[in-house]
Amino acid sequence: MIELMTGMIGMAAAAGAAGFGYMRSKSFVAHRLRYVDAVRSPAAPIVAGIAATAIAAPIVWVLPIVGAGTAIVFGIATGVGTRAGVKRIRGLISPGF
Repeated sequence: MIELMTGMIGMAAAAGAAGFGYMRSKSFVAHRLRYVDAVRSPAAPIVAGIAATAIAAPIVWVLPIVGAGTAIVFGIATGVGTRAGVKRIRGLISPGF
């Protein structure tokens, strides 16, 4: 019963981290990096995801309930959020400018 509860808490933490990473990266890219050309490169979401995973890895290593999967899910969500922010920028800035 305890293992089930810790597993559910770990899944909730992973889902929360993924949601946080997605929303924050999308908002950051759309608002702060709007005029930065490097964020429009195809490698930007990959770099953002790898960096987020590398930053989250030591944090989840210390916490007993969450594992490496949480850091990986956080990195994937951050990369997807970065890509969504880039798409949002393309929709806001007209192609003629």
